[in-house]
Formats: sequence, structure tokens, C-alpha cells
Amino acid sequence: MAETGNPIDSPATLSVVIPCYNEERTLRKCVEAVLSIQDENLDIDVIIVDDCSTDRSHAIALRLRKEYPRVQVIRHEQNTGKGAALRTGFNRATGAFVAVQDADLEYDPNDLKKLLVPLIQDRADVVIGSRFLSTGMHRVLYFWHYVGNKFLTFLSNIFSDLNLTDMETCYKVFRHNVLNKIEIRENRFGFEPEIIAKIAHMRVRIFETGISYYGRTYREGKKIGFKDGLRAVYCILKYNGHHAPLPVQFFLYLFVGIPAAILNLFVFLALLLHGIGLTGAALAAFFAAALLNYILCIRILFRHQARWSSFKEILIYLVMVSVVSVLDAVLTGIFVNYFLFTPGTAKLLASAAGLVPNFLARRFIVFPEPASGEWRPQASAHKLQDRTEQSVR
Repeated sequence: MAETGNPIDSPATLSVVIPCYNEERTLRKCVEAVLSIQDENLDIDVIIVDDCSTDRSHAIALRLRKEYPRVQVIRHEQNTGKGAALRTGFNRATGAFVAVQDADLEYDPNDLKKLLVPLIQDRADVVIGSRFLSTGMHRVLYFWHYVGNKFLTFLSNIFSDLNLTDMETCYKVFRHNVLNKIEIRENRFGFEPEIIAKIAHMRVRIFETGISYYGRTYREGKKIGFKDGLRAVYCILKYNGHHAPLPVQFFLYLFVGIPAAILNLFVFLALLLHGIGLTGAALAAFFAAALLNYILCIRILFRHQARWSSFKEILIYLVMVSVVSVLDAVLTGIFVNYFLFTPGTAKLLASAAGLVPNFLARRFIVFPEPASGEWRPQASAHKLQDRTEQSVR
């Protein structure tokens, strides 16, 4: 392990949340290493969240709780993932600062002191440990994991408008009152892109500092895989899309609009084949595509908890769709009757002409979002009850 990091010269309390799943080989060493960085200015409490381990991890955690009064143990009744374990642990944290520590000891707890310094000096609200900024020791492992981490960080930066070097790192230390404003939804490794997105939207002060990294192989128990990488991409889009810079949102809207545009064309041609008139077919196809577009927009781009019962929202959307559908039908007719395009080509041209008005109407009228820095969380994380947890008495 590395030497102890920067000294802390003023009193601080740190809650360290340790999600644990089948880590019997390293859990004790991890907890004792975390507790060992305490000094006269730093008080630490440890919250072990056993995510329904099937090995001896839970028994080891209970022994650690008996030996060390600053250790809490919480057990999930079923395995729900790292994000769910962290959600449980954050709900129990009481320190002025809260850190994440994986139980596998890939990260050196001595680095936590270094991460705390900008927080204690009131220069930062969140400090992230970067494996790619460090000059410390690093175990040499998987090249494609390195490429994957770099790609995910790059993609996250595009959408969050940050310049991080290591989005997927475990080491993140938060000011407690900042973390308290964030509702964590992801249950597995999607926690990392989700939390980055949400602190980016809040425009809090974010610092990075280099850390050591002692990675392990899959044979040694590494759990993250390719499926988690795909989920990370989805989470980057899901949690950042509605706050991304406008050009990025428009680029993403092009992809959201492709399925709706295809449906628009096919319904239009099908209705023509069944004898429906040009204008009627164009209007009906446009409304069918608008419904699909609405669903994709609230799932991916603008809002993810749009209330279907909100009469005002649906009314505004229907008015906007009606106006643009008339424009679409008129343009389709002009292209067919005056420019002699085929109906399919005319419909595609009309859809392309309505692309920008559709995007602007959805972004600024139907789904208005507060600008970054005005993000309003739906609920405080500490007001949520994690139904999967079972406190060990």
C-alpha cells in the first residue's frame, strides 16, 4: 500500500460505505485499512452493506462490528447490485463527508485522505479519484478494459460537459449535503455514470486527483463485464440527455427520431395503399409517429418520469403535434402535386423539413427543463426507504 496521503489539518468526519458481495478474502483487510487512516483530526465510521453474499462475508462483517464500534453492518435479503448497496449505505451515513470504498481492495484507503483535502479546505463539493492521473503504483491488466473506460469517460464528458479523466472510478468522496440531494436509481454498476450525470447537472465544484490502483483479474473475483459497459452507455444517455448542451441534444434527437420517421413513412404508404387520401394518410401517419416519438423522448432524451396524467402536458403536446402535422401534410401535398415527387419521397422531404421545428417545440415547449445548475431532484435520497435492506441487530 502507498504511504498516507496529504495530512488533514482540521477536524473532519468521514462515512465510508463499503458495498460487499462475496469478498471474504479481502473484507477484513479492507475495513481495517480504512479504519487505520483515522487520526486526531479524522473520525471514520464504516458502513458495510452485504448484498446477500453466499460466502463467509456476512459472518466476517458481524465479527468486525463486534471488534470495532465504528462499524455498522447492513444485509440485503437478496442480491440487488452495487448501486442498490450504495443507496442503502448512503441512507445510513452520518459524517460530514461520504466516500465509496470497494471491498476488494483494488483501491488504497490511504488515498482517501488525499481526496478529502479539497473538501475540508472548502474548495470542492465532490472529489473523484482518477486512475489515469496518478503517478502511483498501478497493476498492469486488461488493455480493452482501459479502452472501454476511456470511451465511457469520453462519452460521459460529451453529455455532461465535464472534463473528467476517469468517470468509472470507485473513489468518489462527497460533501454529505450534496449527496443528500441526489436520488440514486441504478442498482448495478450504472451507479457510476448516473452519479456523475447528476452532480454535473447540479454544477457543484468537482475536483479530480490521482490515486493508486491495484486491479484484479476475473479469476480473482472481478465482477464487471461487457453487459455492464452497455448499461453504462444507456445510463449516460438516460441521465444526461435532458441536460446535455443543445447541439448534443439535437444530435441525440436525430437517433430518437429515426424509429418515428420510419413508422411515419410506413403508415403513410400503407394508408395510401388502402385508399386513404393523401392529406388524411399524411395526418394519420404523423400522429402515429408522434406517439412513438413522445414515448422515446420521455424514455431517453428529455424527461424520464413524465406524468401521463398531466392534462396540461398532453394538451400542449397535442397542440404542437397538430400544428406541425398540418405543416407536414401541406408540404407532402406540395411535393407531390407541384414538384411531382413520389408519395414516399414527398413524405421523407416533409419529415426532414419538420425536424428542427419538432425538436425545438419538444425541447422548449413540451419538455422544458431547468438549465444545468438549477437541477431539482425529485426526492432526497435520505427520505427513500430501501425495501431490500435488513438491518442486522
